[in-house]
Amino acid sequence: MSAAGAVAAAAVAVAAATTLPAAAAASGGLTLLVEPAAGIAPIYRLIDSARQSVQMTMYELADDTAEQALAADAARGVRVQVILDGSSYDRSLNQPAFDYLAAHRVSVRWAPHEFDLTHEKAIVVDSASAVVMTLNLESRYYASTRDFALIDTQPADVRAIAATFEADWAARPIAPAPGSGDLLWSPGAQAAIVGLIDGAHRSLDVENEELDSTAVENALAAAARRGVSVRLVMTISASWVRALAALAAAGVRERVYQPSAPLYIHAKLIVVDGVRAFIGSQNFSTASLQYNRELGVVTGDAPVVAGVEATFGRDFSGGETISGQLSSSNNR
Repeated sequence: MSAAGAVAAAAVAVAAATTLPAAAAASGGLTLLVEPAAGIAPIYRLIDSARQSVQMTMYELADDTAEQALAADAARGVRVQVILDGSSYDRSLNQPAFDYLAAHRVSVRWAPHEFDLTHEKAIVVDSASAVVMTLNLESRYYASTRDFALIDTQPADVRAIAATFEADWAARPIAPAPGSGDLLWSPGAQAAIVGLIDGAHRSLDVENEELDSTAVENALAAAARRGVSVRLVMTISASWVRALAALAAAGVRERVYQPSAPLYIHAKLIVVDGVRAFIGSQNFSTASLQYNRELGVVTGDAPVVAGVEATFGRDFSGGETISGQLSSSNNR
C-alpha cells in the first residue's frame, strides 16, 4: 500500500471506529474486531467455516454456542483439536467444556505443564486463517469487556501459530516462530514489550488488565520522564494502586474504571507513536510475560492501529481519575 493509501485507509478506519464501534478494519491480512461492540458472531462464523481442521488454544472456555459449533464441525468430519488451560483454578472452570467436547468427538487436552498457565486465546481454521484474541470464549463477559481480536490470514503467521499449537498439543518444547515478523510469544515476551515502550518518541497509549511487572512499570515511567505523552487506562484494583501512584508521579496520565462500571478493561494494548500497536493475551505481569504460554501481535498496519487508537481515545475520555474510593476485582 502506498503512503497516501495508508493514510487514507487509516482515516477511514478512524471514522468507522468513531461512528461505528462494531466495524472491523481490514488490511494487509489483518482484520480488527473491537469488543464488545463487534460481538462474538465473527468468531462463531470462523469456527463454522471450517472444512478440514480447527486448532484452538483457550485459557477459559464457557460458551455453549462456541462449544456446539466445535462439536458440529467434528460431526461433519472436521478434525477439531482443543487445548484448555488446566491449572487448578481453571481446570474446574474448563471441566464442563472439556467433558462436553470429549463427548462430542472433539479431541481435547489439558495444556502442557511446561507453563505456569496457558493464557493464550487463539484459533486456527483450515491452516488458512487464525484469530488472536485478548478475550476468552466466556459468554458471560462478552457484553461488558473491552477486548480486541485480530483475524490473521498472513500465511507465515498462520503456519507459526499452527506449528506452536502442534508442539503444545504433543507437549513438545518449541521456540515459536514470529511468523511474518509480527507474532509475540510468551514465555519470554518481557524484553519485546519493554523494547516497544522504550522505542516510543512521542506517545504511548496503554490498556491492560494487570500492572504487576516492575520492568514494564519502569519503562513506562522512564518514557514519561523523557517527555513521551503516556496515557494509561485500566479497571481499578487495589493490587495496582502502588504502581499507578508511582506512574502518576512520573507524569503518566491515568484513567480508571470501577469494577462495577458497565465496561471492564480486559484488553491488552500498546499503541506507540500512533503508528505501531501490540494486541495480545499478555498482561503486564512477570508471570504473563515470562512464564505463561501467551500470544500477541505487533503491527504497523495503519487501519488496525487507527481502529485501536480511536477506541482507546473513547476509553480514556470515559474513565475517571483515581480517587480514594477503591475496589478490587477478579482478573480474567
